[in-house]
Amino acid sequence: MSYSPLLLRMIDTLQCMPGIGRKSAQRIAFHLLERDRDGATNLSAALADAVKGIGHCSRCRMFTEHELCSICAATGRDETQLCVVESPADVMAIEDATGFRGLYFVLMGHLSPLDGIGPEELGLSALDERLAEGATTEVIIATNPTVEGDATAHYVADMAGRHNIQASRIAHGVPLGGELEYVDGGTLSHAFYGRRVVD
Repeated sequence: MSYSPLLLRMIDTLQCMPGIGRKSAQRIAFHLLERDRDGATNLSAALADAVKGIGHCSRCRMFTEHELCSICAATGRDETQLCVVESPADVMAIEDATGFRGLYFVLMGHLSPLDGIGPEELGLSALDERLAEGATTEVIIATNPTVEGDATAHYVADMAGRHNIQASRIAHGVPLGGELEYVDGGTLSHAFYGRRVVD
């Protein structure tokens, strides 16, 4: 049987999303075409607008349509606390689960020499410049509890130490090998406020 080339392209394209294999992509495609063509049109437009219009905050590297994201542009945030995370999803997880009122720096990944991801790819020179400004008194390291996340945490802690800034790391509650965006809010909140100083 010969399938529609447009349908096959749609199914193949949907597989670019994490956790979406061929069967899931096929179900999504058929659902949108059979039951929700308006939803498909809106999804297509939203994706196109987001890809075209969203960049990175010049201060923290969070996703935004403006020079500064809404967190960096907000008044009343605590500039003495800087939370370092791996991804924009981690910022959203912490904002939703905790009462944290400090600022963020988004690494967009973690150190992984085998994958060619070093300090420059993570913008750590920009983080170093930010710490040198002198407003930060505590760096809260909220990288994922993985081998790469731990290596990244130690690198950031050493950088903070060179500026005489206390570095703490979120601790218990987050499962080893887990990722912050998938941890429930109560567990993440407990881990965030149970952070410890990095040795």
